[in-house]
Amino acid sequence: MTDLTEKYEQLWRQASDNNFFGWDPFDGLESRIFRVTPLRYFRSTRLLWQQAVKRSPVNLRRLLIVPKSVNSKGLALFLLAATARHRAEPTLTHHVEMETLVPILLGKEVRNSSANTLAFGYNFDWQSRAFFAPKGLPTIVPTAFAARAIYEYWRQKGGWVFERALIDIGHFISKDLNRSIDTADEICFSYTPLDHTKIYNASLLAAEALAYGSEVSSEYGFRELSQKAVRFVLNGQREDGSWLYGPGEIHGWVDNFHTAFVLDSLRRISELMPWINSEVEPAIDRGFEYWVSNFFLDDGTPKYFDQQTYPIDIHSAAAAIVTLAGFAGRDIRALPLARKVADLMVANLIGPDGSTYYQKRRLFTVKTPFVRWGQAWTAYALASLIEAEIAK
Repeated sequence: MTDLTEKYEQLWRQASDNNFFGWDPFDGLESRIFRVTPLRYFRSTRLLWQQAVKRSPVNLRRLLIVPKSVNSKGLALFLLAATARHRAEPTLTHHVEMETLVPILLGKEVRNSSANTLAFGYNFDWQSRAFFAPKGLPTIVPTAFAARAIYEYWRQKGGWVFERALIDIGHFISKDLNRSIDTADEICFSYTPLDHTKIYNASLLAAEALAYGSEVSSEYGFRELSQKAVRFVLNGQREDGSWLYGPGEIHGWVDNFHTAFVLDSLRRISELMPWINSEVEPAIDRGFEYWVSNFFLDDGTPKYFDQQTYPIDIHSAAAAIVTLAGFAGRDIRALPLARKVADLMVANLIGPDGSTYYQKRRLFTVKTPFVRWGQAWTAYALASLIEAEIAK
């Protein structure tokens, strides 16, 4: 059985020695070559270039002059890892790691002082199928993971600064994000202030962040918005228990890590807002059953899609471990499956020096190191599983 603590410490040292700088699967548009061409002005060429760089079996980023940088979501994940390690084993080393990351993460905030809002964005231009997000644009996914990390830190250390941050993140969601659906019963929050997309996990992450804001404040409106956003996701669950990425035609797939995100957020919200559990708990049970039955092989290999195994992705493996560790107290299958996934991840997707590999494809392994997608998620996964096994 793998020594997870040793592997975690090795990975952490490598990330901190590089000041948490690195590449990302989606950073191809930061290429200094691409940015001086007219191709950067067109949606189709941006998407094609980004996907070509992302999917390449060899890392093209040095050739294309894509600089390494710090990703706010990656920092949030590292802080979540540090808080988990400190909860499980409150040593001076883990305390220092946690305290070191807090100001670095908050230094990446995007604040609108006139509206009392706080958010986080990505460190690269990004073209999705539905919209274009310029570098630094406030975006719900990094913002929500920052909220989770700030909340977990606040639970251990307290402090009005962190309460204020969570409240201001709630204001960003309630004031700046568009509501792609807004009825008396449900709300779907957009990905950014510029789009009107309908994506289940993204809107649910907004609901989770609102729940954190309501936990540290008397802002009752956050709870109502969170509950409506939860209902949008519950209404989107299919009869077999699964969720598509989104209800639109261009989002009609079911994958491992977005399903894990939905389940993990629903679990967290149910613990913060137990009065909605009569709605939430049946959906969690059905969703978890579908997920564990359709997304893992017998040896613990995490499939990418419910109907397709490859590629075996570091992100899918790590997100699965985080979610399974969180479900350890709810389902007896969760912790043993998390350990299986972790042992396979260490054997196939982590190098002997602690570097993480992007994907194991059918015939070869793509060893491009990504700080957010690989290192940060793996640190969070290993820390979460270590904590769950200690608590067992």
